[in-house]
Amino acid sequence: MRYICNTLKMLGWLIVMAPASGALKAHEFWIDPVAFQLPVDAPLVADIRVGQDFSGAAYAYYPPQFRRFDLITSQGTQPVLGRPGDRPALNVTPPTTGLIVAVHVTDDMTLTYKDWAKFKAFVTHKDFAWATDDHLGRGLPETGFKERYSRYAKSLLAVGNGAGQDREVGLVTELVALTNPFTDDIRNGMLLRVLYKGAPRAAAQVELFEKTEDGKVQITFHRTDETGHVRVPVQRGRRYLADAVVMRPLDAATSDGAVWESLWASLTFAVPN
Repeated sequence: MRYICNTLKMLGWLIVMAPASGALKAHEFWIDPVAFQLPVDAPLVADIRVGQDFSGAAYAYYPPQFRRFDLITSQGTQPVLGRPGDRPALNVTPPTTGLIVAVHVTDDMTLTYKDWAKFKAFVTHKDFAWATDDHLGRGLPETGFKERYSRYAKSLLAVGNGAGQDREVGLVTELVALTNPFTDDIRNGMLLRVLYKGAPRAAAQVELFEKTEDGKVQITFHRTDETGHVRVPVQRGRRYLADAVVMRPLDAATSDGAVWESLWASLTFAVPN
């Protein structure tokens, strides 16, 4: 009986772990609240998702796969606590009212490219077409090479009136909302700032996914100015995912053998009706 129980326990861990190791390859990663705006007596509930076109599988709370999972409020920072395997990954009592920023940072992972065309398609889509020349110029092979990647996700949630302001929270790369979608005038769009190592990213591509109430998704591309700011158009009654990626070359002598590293910043929010 003990052997059976231990075996079932191990299978449970594998079920938690297996999807993330395969599905995180070159897909968006985001925090997906069940509701972005909540009454003061409602729990904060959100999935961690991986996928494409603002649609993807939900993953469980599993500490070995993330470096940080916090709620940022007017009262400070509170870690998100749960049990391994919990799904949704976030299901807690709000620590306070106002604007709450959920933050999730994954651990490093790697993937191996077996198809040069897929690498070219990825770097072109994410606005790093220069990477193919850099890759070949370093004498690297067109197949069998590794990319390291990590994800830096934020989400804006409103408890009560949602008053407050997003801020820089110390991520390697992050999107900061300079407009509060719950309280500010959004007729001129949402003002975002893209940061890398705390500095603004000029001319950075921001991919914006807009989802209507009936699930239709529209994707548009935008670019930051010289101060790292970008204003993206939004409409009431829609959910949004903003995504910006950093791509940097690595020395092939790295411990994991990766020759590229991608850092993915995402921000989800909604504009209420």
